Amino acid sequence: MSDTDSRAFRTPSWARPVPEGAGAAGRVLLGAFAVATALDLGSLLAGWHLGHVLAKPLLMPLLVAYVIARRAPRLLIAALLFGWGGDLALLFDADPAFLIGMGSFAAGHVCYLVLFGRGRTHPALGGAYALALVGTVALLWGDLPADLRIPVAGYSLLLTAMAYRSSALGLRAGLGGALFLLSDTLIATGVADWPQLPRPDFWIMATYVAAQYLLATGALAPTQAYRRTVIQDSTN
Repeated sequence: MSDTDSRAFRTPSWARPVPEGAGAAGRVLLGAFAVATALDLGSLLAGWHLGHVLAKPLLMPLLVAYVIARRAPRLLIAALLFGWGGDLALLFDADPAFLIGMGSFAAGHVCYLVLFGRGRTHPALGGAYALALVGTVALLWGDLPADLRIPVAGYSLLLTAMAYRSSALGLRAGLGGALFLLSDTLIATGVADWPQLPRPDFWIMATYVAAQYLLATGALAPTQAYRRTVIQDSTN
């Protein structure tokens, strides 16, 4: 491996470009994901519920198709598919659907945690996330329905761990983890009947879609760099 290739491989993940699509198919899939995202967010802003119902189920399958085109790790594909399961469940306004959706997202977080491996993360960041977890759960506890307090607390612990560990893959994935935490915190404040921003569903979906995209591309960047290095070494 040349010195140039070695330096490129050591480039931190946040400084690497977003992985390019797998030819024309990848560009089409990423473009379709962007169109579906715009349709979903636009529908939420316009109060067009049918548009949201039609667009939301398309988001994760399109992102999954894109990462498959990029030869993504199976754990990343699984994490996104579990996210899709959560998306579908939360289209139904009922407590059982909320719990099913939370369970599906939790399974996705486990996939992400395993995918992130044992890379280094800053202890101070872990402390900040721990304080955020304890403070948020403590503030929400009394306002949450009694039967949701324990599930929400357990889910929050897993989500916070995922958000913290995502930084092991670099800034892009770390931002994705942080946005995922923000998105689900907005959902929790709605369940607790706290005052909400105008169009709360828009902000929840905007942060969620950005989170999944950043996590996916953040996980792809080091994987693609490693694959390129292995190929380069095998040809030298």
